[in-house]
Amino acid sequence: MYSLNLGETYVKGARLAFDKAVIFDDIDIRLVTDGWTCLLGQSGVGKSSLLRLIAGLENEATASELVFAGDSNPDGKITYMAQQDLLMPWLTLAENVSIGSRLRKNFSPENLALAHDLLERVGLGKETQSYPSSCSGGMRQRAALARTLFEDRQIVLMDEPFSSVDAITRLGLQDLAAEILSGKTVLLVTHDPQEALRMGDQILVMRGNPAKIEILADLPSGKRPRELDGAGMAQGRAEILEKIRG
Repeated sequence: MYSLNLGETYVKGARLAFDKAVIFDDIDIRLVTDGWTCLLGQSGVGKSSLLRLIAGLENEATASELVFAGDSNPDGKITYMAQQDLLMPWLTLAENVSIGSRLRKNFSPENLALAHDLLERVGLGKETQSYPSSCSGGMRQRAALARTLFEDRQIVLMDEPFSSVDAITRLGLQDLAAEILSGKTVLLVTHDPQEALRMGDQILVMRGNPAKIEILADLPSGKRPRELDGAGMAQGRAEILEKIRG
């Protein structure tokens, strides 16, 4: 599918099968360096499984190669943001944001200060000592975004991270993510063509059985996040839906 060059971030030959059922096979993806790649497809086609494979959370026997900037060892370069916020209810927001350092047993006062700074950055500076149960869905998603930033990894994998909030909050979180993930290489799984068109530097559609990847040839003009009523948005949405339907 691609001509792959050293210095790029890509997945090559991704394959996932359960018993004799092949979910996807021989999939190549080249991520946009310091930009956003958006992946769409019908429910059950394998999008989340592919994301988990890249994150190292799927079957270890699965054949695939992940290369980051010419380095075939991606350890320490990837962070993963799930659809659910996955906040620990017994921890404060600041403790949730810094949980990675706690699990790695390298927590320090500096880590806690960084967690507070990131919560301030996502608009939760007054909620650092709040518990998830007292927070709205949008607040929890912003805390999860701060936790992703805390890890400071170059590759950010996001699995429908804004799907559980209302439309207005979702637009705000998209804008915030575009701002604070500037300079990162992002792979976003979404069911929403509008979200992909707002955020994507590259849009991929996953379809078929076993699933394959297709590229949306033409993207709307303009700097992302794009306006919902911008030129080419309606046409892009129609093309995405046509590809998903197959």
